[in-house]
Amino acid sequence: QVQLVESGGGLVQAGGSQRLSCTASGGTFSRYVMGWFRQAPGKERDFVAAISWSGSATNYADSVKGRFTVSRDNAKNTVYLQMNSLKPEDTAVYYCAARRTAIISRSLPDYDYWGQGTQVTVSS
Repeated sequence: QVQLVESGGGLVQAGGSQRLSCTASGGTFSRYVMGWFRQAPGKERDFVAAISWSGSATNYADSVKGRFTVSRDNAKNTVYLQMNSLKPEDTAVYYCAARRTAIISRSLPDYDYWGQGTQVTVSS
């Protein structure tokens, strides 16, 4: 069983930056595809970004491409989401998720483990 704990959320002004972290325990972190998703109030949970085992492959939602960067440090069992040029529409609860295969996916049901989420609020 893998436990995921996100951190780094909070309040930030539009145009600012924030970095989220997600630390895993209880599994072989380097063998999980890691994903970031977000859920705004009253909306469905959407894909944001994902990263392969080694970090050599990434995938982004169009809405964040060029502004967000996903990375991982397998020695620290941690995946990061660097968010730049934040917009009010980025306001959401951000979740990290782990997938027990080598293939990156943008689909929620493909992920096996989820964190509890961290709130990011972008003020205009």
